[in-house]
Amino acid sequence: MLLIKNGRVMNPATGMDEVTDVWVKDGRIVGFGDAAEKATDSARSGATPADRSDGEEGREPEQVIDASGCIVAPGLVDVHVHFRDPGFTYKEDLETGSAAAAAGGYTTVVCMANTKPVVDCPEVLDDILKRAEALPIHVKQVSAVSKNFEGKELVDFEEMARHGACGFTDDGIPLTDAGLIRKAMEMAAKVDLPISLHEEDPSLNEINGINKGVISDQMGLGGAPAVSEDVMVARDVMLALETGAKVDIQHISSGRSVDLVRYAKQKGARVFAEATPHHFSLTEEDVLNYGTMCKMNPPVRTSWDKAKIIEGLMDGTIDMIATDHAPHAQEEKEREFSAAPSGIIGLETALALGVTNLVKRGYLSMMDLLARMTLNPARLYGFDCGDISEGKAADIVIFCPDEVWQVEHFASKASNSPFLGAQLCGKVRCTICDGKVVYRA
Repeated sequence: MLLIKNGRVMNPATGMDEVTDVWVKDGRIVGFGDAAEKATDSARSGATPADRSDGEEGREPEQVIDASGCIVAPGLVDVHVHFRDPGFTYKEDLETGSAAAAAGGYTTVVCMANTKPVVDCPEVLDDILKRAEALPIHVKQVSAVSKNFEGKELVDFEEMARHGACGFTDDGIPLTDAGLIRKAMEMAAKVDLPISLHEEDPSLNEINGINKGVISDQMGLGGAPAVSEDVMVARDVMLALETGAKVDIQHISSGRSVDLVRYAKQKGARVFAEATPHHFSLTEEDVLNYGTMCKMNPPVRTSWDKAKIIEGLMDGTIDMIATDHAPHAQEEKEREFSAAPSGIIGLETALALGVTNLVKRGYLSMMDLLARMTLNPARLYGFDCGDISEGKAADIVIFCPDEVWQVEHFASKASNSPFLGAQLCGKVRCTICDGKVVYRA
């Protein structure tokens, strides 16, 4: 039995917010507070009266974690990560990606399908899910929408769902064919799984990874305008309304797109939206300071766009915070801006950026931040996690919300982050998955 003592237990699923103890047995939460007897009775429910005659002996926890001064919350859930496995394991792999997730407080993550080979057939999917069984956290896998990410022929949605795909996306490659995406939404609705969309019209972008505006002009780069996102979001939220599909607008970056998602939700569309920590923390001006470490698709945009994203997080238009954890090798990011790949890592700094830039600045309550990093992403995929009620799996993060720390190193294989060296508030002290400690600071 595991006892977590004296922590502030916060559970968005029930609204629980109190300083109490948490009791864990056989990977599940069996009680709160002075629940030793209850936990013991649950654990020994099959015992005979003679077995119970040893009195208090069975009530002693085998492991005790003192969470004084810390928040005890559901393990974080990230619906958007790139573990680069198979095919690009020099950047990241399932093991190092899982270690980075655990260090950041995550117990469930969803891997994107842009591997090599692409996850577009049962054989590739089966291999990943089989290897994921041995990982310390829960690693889920989506299927591609189109075969080989070519945007021409759809995968077999029903077959991929039968083999364990939790959703569908061609993330990284926007789907420009409206007819194809409508058909894909119909197929996703049929198997009742979400379809997640990278919203940029490539025909409107000159250079990916930087917002088209004053900074791109100053750097002599064409940039990617916000309208390239807006036109795709407008199309897809209307198709979501038409088809009834559960549609996730990934890594939203444009303020106008936030308004479009809000409108679609008001009309009854099953539309969800993600915001990344870098999109609510940075603006295009930061590109001048961080260079390629601030290059990502879609790009960070203006202060107005950032404010609109925060507004969307505040009013619930944006349901989830997702990292888009995108590792790259150091030598790749050291190329000139136009030649460097887009993307940054994010699993190990996401919670602290949320605490620092959203909670400490009064935009979100701690409970609201946790809902957007636990309960809401779990609901998108129908996962049985993001909830630390009695009887639920003991997937737990323990973090100190007031501890200031400096980002100095990563468990990830990569280090491509503009936040390296930053001082952030909110330190993960311990991550527990299925009742087992998988990270401890």
